[in-house]
Amino acid sequence: MLELDTVTAGYDRRTPVFRGASLTVAPGESVGLLGPSGCGKSTLARVAALLHRPDAGRLALDGTEVRAWRHRAPRELRTAVGVVFQQPRTAADPRLTLADLLVEPLRATGRRAEALDRLAELAPAVGLTPDLLGRRPHEVSDGQLQRACLGRALALRPRWLVCDEMTAMLDASTTAALVAAVEAYRAETGAGLLAVGHDRVLLRRWCDRTVEWKDCLPA
Repeated sequence: MLELDTVTAGYDRRTPVFRGASLTVAPGESVGLLGPSGCGKSTLARVAALLHRPDAGRLALDGTEVRAWRHRAPRELRTAVGVVFQQPRTAADPRLTLADLLVEPLRATGRRAEALDRLAELAPAVGLTPDLLGRRPHEVSDGQLQRACLGRALALRPRWLVCDEMTAMLDASTTAALVAAVEAYRAETGAGLLAVGHDRVLLRRWCDRTVEWKDCLPA
């Protein structure tokens, strides 16, 4: 279970972005979190991905409470969650080729020996053809770069995937391809999914259930 319990978070303790938010995602479940821009969904997603420490509340993964965030979190928890952000241009190192981007997590965790084999699995899984792998971010489209960012999120075979407005800037065909890639990974691994967005039609078609942001907050 991915469990967020009465979480308060923001970037200034005096004025939190939200207070007391609670949400759960069961193993193998896909949950869509719906809400308007600016309500705090992305901040909650960053907490769930262990990238932003909350001011109060609790995050637990499979019953283990998270007590440290970012690089201070234990590796087994930090690598249990993969995350895809809305804007691939700000999420990708412009110096890396797409091939390097896909296997960046393996190299960062000392698993370089697995990189070539995993690259051969990831590239076709997210729809990247061999001619794209040697290119850098400025040489590909937003959709192609987002495919690489999704592959990077899957590189360590996470048990949970957080997609924060993953398809918001993309056309319908690329959106469909990315959703299909996520669902193929989930079918293979049984991973849970938290998909954050404001596209009600997409999330209702994609996810097992949808949750309105207001329902995560105390009455």
